[in-house]
Amino acid sequence: MSICILGIESSCDDTAAAVVCDGYLLSNVVASQKVHEAYGGVVPELASRAHQQNIVPVVHEALRQAGVAKEDVSAIAFTRGPGLLGSLLVGVSFAKGMAAALGVPMIDVNHLSGHVLAHFIKEKGAEETKRPSFPFLCLLVSGGNSQIILVRAYNNMEILGQTIDDAAGESIDKCSKVMGLGYPGGPVIDKLARQGNPKAFTFSKPNIPGLDYSFSGLKTSFLYFLRDRVHESPDFIAHHQADLAASLEATVVDILMDKLRKAVKQYNLKDVALAGGVSANTGLRNAFHDHARRYGWNVYIPKFGYTTDNAAMIAITGYFKYQDKAFCPMEAPAYSRVSI
Repeated sequence: MSICILGIESSCDDTAAAVVCDGYLLSNVVASQKVHEAYGGVVPELASRAHQQNIVPVVHEALRQAGVAKEDVSAIAFTRGPGLLGSLLVGVSFAKGMAAALGVPMIDVNHLSGHVLAHFIKEKGAEETKRPSFPFLCLLVSGGNSQIILVRAYNNMEILGQTIDDAAGESIDKCSKVMGLGYPGGPVIDKLARQGNPKAFTFSKPNIPGLDYSFSGLKTSFLYFLRDRVHESPDFIAHHQADLAASLEATVVDILMDKLRKAVKQYNLKDVALAGGVSANTGLRNAFHDHARRYGWNVYIPKFGYTTDNAAMIAITGYFKYQDKAFCPMEAPAYSRVSI
């Protein structure tokens, strides 16, 4: 009998549902929220309201595309945290109600673990992609998280280093906003950086011991740099957008890769994966390929569709946990912050 997992993701501003049967992804539906663009960032109350509007049609469409009746669902996997509490509550409440109605177990998924395990999503009819072997290192980079993770098994992950202040994606978004490029800033900075000179400007880099990250200093130095230049020439940003984007991106990538190289050397592991929303960044992807050539790393980079928040990663994590009967009780609450 097939194991069919319905995955639900609602940790931030994307409402998503996916179906994985016997380890293969059959559908992956995402409803994005454009309402936040006008505010330069995600507004939690607006996000939770949009989730309430989207979750029923998104789940319905995921089941329809998968060709799976709701009665054939073996379990419902859902993002329990971390994330925006109001957004999480919509997904958690829906999962509880549907699981109770169908009489199937619930599987809670850590959102960050889901990003890591996105590398194990399989698609029917698609060319088999290589997957990391346990143990491996994973650089998880998103708008809210920058972490180096030692992955010993799907259910055994250890954070070796993480940001002590701003995350890489958060820093890029804030710098983009100051430049007047809008929100989210990551894709805009990425596009502009392809046209600029990464060595045009120099920004400060942190000196943090161990494997932890810090990006608040970079953000601050970038803001002061712009303030001084704009004071001298009001059109400075408009004339140097591409070079500013390229230099900013290059600095962020250098900071990320410097600590990752240290982790690879310290733990003597050659399998290195990339995950999270910032893993879509061209400069970071190129850096991974460059390190594979220079240092003999075996690198694993997710498909673009699995970089941002999606339910496919929640469903595949649920599939692994289902096989171990790692279910969660109906009273399990959502949580906004937690480690892996």
